[in-house]
Amino acid sequence: MRNLDMTALRSFVAVSDAGGVTRAAGFLNLTQSAVSMQIKRLEEALDMQLLDRSERKVKLTGAGEQLLSYARRILSLNDEVYARMTAQEYEGEVVVGVPHDIVYPAIPVVLNRFARDFPRVKVQLISSYTMRLREMFRRGDVDIILTTEDRCGKTGETLTELPLVWVGAIGGSAWKQRPLRLAYEHTCIFRKGVQAALDTAGIPWVMTVDSDSSRTVEASVSADLAVHTSVDGALPPYVECIQHGGALPDLMTTQINLYVSDLADGPVIGALAELIRQAYRAP
Repeated sequence: MRNLDMTALRSFVAVSDAGGVTRAAGFLNLTQSAVSMQIKRLEEALDMQLLDRSERKVKLTGAGEQLLSYARRILSLNDEVYARMTAQEYEGEVVVGVPHDIVYPAIPVVLNRFARDFPRVKVQLISSYTMRLREMFRRGDVDIILTTEDRCGKTGETLTELPLVWVGAIGGSAWKQRPLRLAYEHTCIFRKGVQAALDTAGIPWVMTVDSDSSRTVEASVSADLAVHTSVDGALPPYVECIQHGGALPDLMTTQINLYVSDLADGPVIGALAELIRQAYRAP
């Protein structure tokens, strides 16, 4: 039986991701010659060329592209097994609070990565509105929170600033009706600003859905009974951004801010906070 060299596979993936042996060597903390030797050994073991070295920037051959898919899955499973079987130094629970309207798309990716790195740590996710999350954070009930705010508090950091967009049912027409029918939660921090923007634009409106449930708002909007606003890039399912062509006013922007408790300082909390930062740095 023949076995693939895991170290060589890891170097191969790093070269592909980095676009060259030199950058991959720095990422792996190895010498360039060591990485090149591992790639050569992998090519000899498979008896095929994996890298096209004819140009300045290294490219994958057809065989290399096929191996890359397998290599990622093999390494992912290897790392998962190793973490699950040996990661005994971290145990406990982390409580994270996130407003429901920015849970997607970043948070599931963050939690999935964190679970692989710290399989013995339980993560409790609380989805609520910003004011309640800030109060829970002040009391020490949560370790990390994300917020949507006009400005960042003294103990927080702004990860990004995004515009609000009008959203409605897919292919819907509720946005064309006057008065404009709105659907919002009681506690939504955006509703007053949206109402003010409509008033300034001279567009009559009525609060058709005034609920304490985000699900009720989403269901009403997806049924084309009203319109709503969402943070750009974080639209709930079954709705779409309204292409109104100027028929509705432009809206304000909101900051997505991160707060990490000083009382929960440690490698686990720090690692989770850094994963959240990376998720919002990504395009």
